[in-house]
Amino acid sequence: MYETAKYLNSGDSALNIEFGNSISEEINKKIRAMTLALENQNIAGIVELVPTYRSLMVHYNPLMLSCEELINLCGEIEKGLDNIELSAPEVIEIPTMYGGEYGPDIENVASHNNLTLEEVIRIHTSSEYLIYMLGFTPGFSYLGGMDKTIATPRLQSPRTKIPGGSVGIAGEQTGIYPIASPGGWQLIGRTPVELFNPKRENPILLKAGNYIKFKSITEEEYIIIQKQVENGTYLCRSYPRKEGGINGTN
Repeated sequence: MYETAKYLNSGDSALNIEFGNSISEEINKKIRAMTLALENQNIAGIVELVPTYRSLMVHYNPLMLSCEELINLCGEIEKGLDNIELSAPEVIEIPTMYGGEYGPDIENVASHNNLTLEEVIRIHTSSEYLIYMLGFTPGFSYLGGMDKTIATPRLQSPRTKIPGGSVGIAGEQTGIYPIASPGGWQLIGRTPVELFNPKRENPILLKAGNYIKFKSITEEEYIIIQKQVENGTYLCRSYPRKEGGINGTN
C-alpha cells in the first residue's frame, strides 16, 4: 500500500520529498513521475531537481516561491502520480574488459564467492542495472539489480587513485568510476566509454531511470573502442527496455 510522501525542509531553498525508506523500483517510479510532472509544469522558482534512491530534492528560489506554496503544489501532483505515464527507459550497453590490469580485484570477488573468473563475468553481464541516481563524482551512477552471488566487501585499504572507467563491486552494489578518483571498491573491469566529458553537449552520458547492461569485450576490442572514443566517433548501443526486462522485474 502506497504511503504519502514526507516533505522536509532542507535549509531555506530546498525541499526534500521522501517516498520511502528502501531502495526499490516502485519508489524509483514515484520519484521519476514526480520529477517528470514538475519538469512539465515548468513552475517559476524551481531551480533544480535532484533524484536520489528514495527521495527527490527540489531546489527553489524562495524569493519567487515559498516553501508552503511548493509543498502544496507537490502535494497536488502526488495525488495523481499513478496516472503519469513514464516513457520506456533505455538500456545503455557498456563494453567492459574484465580482469588483468583492467580489473585487478576480480580474483578477490571470485574467491570470496567460490566462483571462477568466468562465472563472475557471466553473472555480472547477465543483468540490467537500474540507474537510481547520480552523485559522488560527475556521472557516477548508483545502480540496483546486482546478483548477490557476486557481492563482495569493499577493500580494507581504499586506493588513492582509480582510473576513470573502472567497474567495481562494493557489497551488493556495482558501479563505474566516471573519472579518476580515490575509492575502495573491488575493481573487476574497465570500460573505454567516457561517462563524463565536460566538452560534450551532454557532459554526463547516463541518466537516472535508465538501465545499464555490461558487455564483456576483449582487450583488442577495448583498444579499438578507446580510439573511437578519443576521436569522438563511438556511440554506445542503446535500446528501449522491454516490459519486465531480462531480470523479470518491471
